[in-house]
Amino acid sequence: MADMKTLAKDTAIYGLSSIIGRFLNYLLVPLYTYKIAAASGGYGVITNLYAYTALLLVILTYGMETTFFRFANKEGEDPKLVYSSILRMVGLTSLVFIGLVFAFIGPISSAMGYPGHPSYIWSLAIVVALDAFQAILFSYLRYQKRPLKFAALKLLFIGLNIALNLVYFVLLPKLYDGNPVVWSKLYNPEVGVGYVFYINLFCTSLVTFFFAKELKGIGYGFDWNLCKRMLSYSWPILVLGIAGILNQTADKILFPKVYPGADANVQLGIYGAVVKIAMIMALITQAFRYAYEPFVFGNSREKDNKETYAKGMKYFVIFTLLAFLCVMAYINVLRYIIKSDYWDGLKVVPIVMAAEMMMGIYFNLSFWYKLTDKTIWGAIFSGIGCAVLIGINVLLVPKYGYMACAWGGFAGYGVAMLLSYFVGQKYYPIDYPIKDMLIYTFLAAMLFVGITYSNKLLGFWPAILVNTVLVCFFLAYIVKKDLPLAEIPVIGKYFKK
Repeated sequence: MADMKTLAKDTAIYGLSSIIGRFLNYLLVPLYTYKIAAASGGYGVITNLYAYTALLLVILTYGMETTFFRFANKEGEDPKLVYSSILRMVGLTSLVFIGLVFAFIGPISSAMGYPGHPSYIWSLAIVVALDAFQAILFSYLRYQKRPLKFAALKLLFIGLNIALNLVYFVLLPKLYDGNPVVWSKLYNPEVGVGYVFYINLFCTSLVTFFFAKELKGIGYGFDWNLCKRMLSYSWPILVLGIAGILNQTADKILFPKVYPGADANVQLGIYGAVVKIAMIMALITQAFRYAYEPFVFGNSREKDNKETYAKGMKYFVIFTLLAFLCVMAYINVLRYIIKSDYWDGLKVVPIVMAAEMMMGIYFNLSFWYKLTDKTIWGAIFSGIGCAVLIGINVLLVPKYGYMACAWGGFAGYGVAMLLSYFVGQKYYPIDYPIKDMLIYTFLAAMLFVGITYSNKLLGFWPAILVNTVLVCFFLAYIVKKDLPLAEIPVIGKYFKK
């Protein structure tokens, strides 16, 4: 129970920073959608290019985050040497990447569909290289169990990013309209969405300077033989990561290439905007992962670890289902995050949230092959899931548009999740409480049907009232079945006898 409380505490800190950070970052969604009309396709450009950067970040870290935790906790290894060796490797490959992008910026910009905007490409190339390097630094903070600095730096980036976006998309345009001669030195309306990428570059660069203490670890040494062993461990994770991130981004990368209409960026912008509403599920998954990964590897030699993993899975499922119901219950409020000309895409929200939940379950299942050093299985599962997603996108996007993107993600994650579970039970059997999780899922599905009809048939406030009752029913079931009030951290002491 002490281990679960430690996991809950770290998840709360990481989760708080992620949730607050993402909530603040959500301020950019209404900002962009209200300042960039759906018909312009500008938000589609942002969605498309950030999908590329997400994929490149996985490639440039090449599984070294997970590899660091595995080898730093491995008996007989020097954690400092592991950290320094990985930091040097990732730093070198990031520098090489930046050099190649600048050397071939013309052909790369044209191939990506932005021949007139090479600055978009090189600025994001520097950002993704810095992010890859910082990923190891952030992993070191997690290893040292320093969630407060981790959270502070994440929030610093987001706060500064939001502030500068407000300046360049709200304040300066008004000042420019009043006196263009004076303000033209700071603002050019023709840059448009380019400011999104340039601001990101500035903020990412600034955060690097706050890692002065952690950067000293680069002097702990370098061991090439250790690196070869780590690369042998990490390359399947890289394949797994590429397949996994393609499950999240392939639709946004492929959409402009396979959608037959001239308004591809318009449709992609609508899809990209409404998906942001569904990202509450990704928030929970990310927060859980930040705490769970070092927790699992750090306790891999404990005798009762399988029971702990089973409990962790159960509570993950419970609270992601609760998050799903909450988002759908208040979707008529949350939709105001984006401008009304993007609302046509709201029908994808429940599909995307369900897909994200399956991705989280798949992540929790993945530890059996990471702990047994059989990471090749992860590459296989994610590769198959990715193939399913890409196949659905290529075949169905031309006819069904972004709805095919949503169902493609759902199918891809579902296949990978099921494969990992059934194969994992053969090589590393864990007695997951399947029956309990299925009961929760069935109950949530029934309540979701009720919420859906409530939103369709009732007025705004009556629907809110009915939906709140339905969510409270689910909460009451959780409390009665698995989480007595006395066991809840912080507030539990007020319910103890």
